[in-house]
Amino acid sequence: MNVHKIKRILISRTDNIGDVVLTLPMAGILKQHFPDCKIYFLGKSYTKEIILLSNNVDEFINYDGWLKQSQADNVSTIKQFNLDVVFHVFPDKNIASLMSTAKIPMRVGTLSRVYHFFTCNKLIQLKRKNSNLHETQLNLKLLQAIGISSIPALSELHKYYGIQNIPTLPANLESLIDPLKINIILHPKSKGSAREWGVENFLALANQLPNHTYKLFVSGTTEDASHLTELINHPNITSIAGKLSLKEFIAFIARGHVLIAASTGPLHIAAALNIKAIGLFAPMRPIFPTRWKPLGAKVEVLVEQKICRDCRNNLDCACIRNIKVAQVIKAIQHGN
Repeated sequence: MNVHKIKRILISRTDNIGDVVLTLPMAGILKQHFPDCKIYFLGKSYTKEIILLSNNVDEFINYDGWLKQSQADNVSTIKQFNLDVVFHVFPDKNIASLMSTAKIPMRVGTLSRVYHFFTCNKLIQLKRKNSNLHETQLNLKLLQAIGISSIPALSELHKYYGIQNIPTLPANLESLIDPLKINIILHPKSKGSAREWGVENFLALANQLPNHTYKLFVSGTTEDASHLTELINHPNITSIAGKLSLKEFIAFIARGHVLIAASTGPLHIAAALNIKAIGLFAPMRPIFPTRWKPLGAKVEVLVEQKICRDCRNNLDCACIRNIKVAQVIKAIQHGN
């Protein structure tokens, strides 16, 4: 189709929070090249509040609702959007089949998925696992299908988030923020998505941060809370673990000053909200910071400078646990 006639674009990314955050710049770059287009974002209800943060996304489409419908009903729903292009950023065989059946004029996928040969009509050479490109840069390669081959430098991509719609923090949570201190959110767990620094290291960090300067919080899911007892019971830490909805957590992060975590969704949220995001990484491909560093103006990444192979099949990673508390404190104080 004539790319100059593109008016309605769908970005399909139905996986996790961090992945979705790093896909939002795609919407910003599309808006730059096609300012009059309408951008839809297909995601899970779990990530809806993240997607709604961006002014570059015109409408969120809930994939969870599609899972409750028949294929015929889903195809009918898709046709109602009158889409011109769909980008399969997160490959999904069912979604690819639906878009093909609905006869979306341009369906962009990757050569690495066999089913894309039968469901997509624009195929891009893209292999993520062993790439030296960042996740956002890999996502943007799909834009070659509509003639966008020149993309901004990695250091500039955070400017395309379009974050404008930050929710208001409820008064009961606002009262927890200390306006006279540096408010730091410790997020120790990762739900298995990353190697972790360890509760004992976060506890040592808390013990070395003076109470008169810093207000500390520990965050996580309800399930995480059962593994964070020492931090939750620490006299200088306020626990918000399991107590906030995602929308409230986004608002809480936006009111803080620093968030410290491994490569998890909250780390990417903090970076996108222009909060100091201190990322703790293992130097292991493909989970290393080259691929998953958060994008933002206030990002600090800590990682051992070595080639790590010993921990590949072990979530208890010595490389990340060897990051020193003093290094984290230096990162907190840098620029403050």
